Amino acid sequence: MNPSQENNILAHLPEVNVVLQDLLKDVQRILDGRLAGMYLEGSLANGDFDQDSDIDFVVVTDDAIEADTFSVLQMMHERINLLDTQWSTNLEGSYVSKHALRRHDPEHTNFPNIERGFGERLKMVHNDETWNIHRYILRKCGIVIMGPDPTTLIDPISPDELRQAMLPALHGWATQILNDPNEIVHQGYQSYTVLSLCRIIYTLEFGDIVSKRKASAWVKETQGENWHGIIDQAWIGRHNPQLPASTDAINQTLDLIRYTLDKARSVL
Repeated sequence: MNPSQENNILAHLPEVNVVLQDLLKDVQRILDGRLAGMYLEGSLANGDFDQDSDIDFVVVTDDAIEADTFSVLQMMHERINLLDTQWSTNLEGSYVSKHALRRHDPEHTNFPNIERGFGERLKMVHNDETWNIHRYILRKCGIVIMGPDPTTLIDPISPDELRQAMLPALHGWATQILNDPNEIVHQGYQSYTVLSLCRIIYTLEFGDIVSKRKASAWVKETQGENWHGIIDQAWIGRHNPQLPASTDAINQTLDLIRYTLDKARSVL
């Protein structure tokens, strides 16, 4: 991480800096010359980061991660997960080869990923067109920890490609919640669902990706008063993730999923 970035971008988050520097040091050691770059995306990149956010990172490698290297990276993340800071369990990111990062390729869709949470482990994940969302954010506003400008690594992604990237999420993740509302019985995931749906609605309209805060404000302003209460509650609920979501909040979230699915059918 070059000093100017540390001072100018993450100076207000010294504990985050410590975790990222620890991660970078170990990734450089483990990949041993095959590291092409390390970047931040998500809320850190789009200016929407707060105390309940993830640390979204992308490590770019010259080639795909092999089994032996995967095992060493997995042990490294197990160690970081136990560090004495709240941010050690908030790392969420992927290890992507330069080829897989360049554009969506159905032949190269599996790469290592770690999600936030205590005890989470690095695992191999299948990534469909939805990963174009990460490519787009990284290309548009990604923070370079080390490596070249991400615009040199990622091909441009069109507005229609971004709209299409929403379909697997809606037909998979969102439809699954409709079929099993027990997934959103806690405020954390219920709030995440509401705010993510706002981003999807915004993207369907504009073919662009913006922060959850900007997207949810736009939905409140333009999509009718029905969603004002559930969106306002989501910003409160995300700070109390283990508390139960109310029956009304769950039902309104399911209604918002149906509304978003209808929106996707009309736009696409």
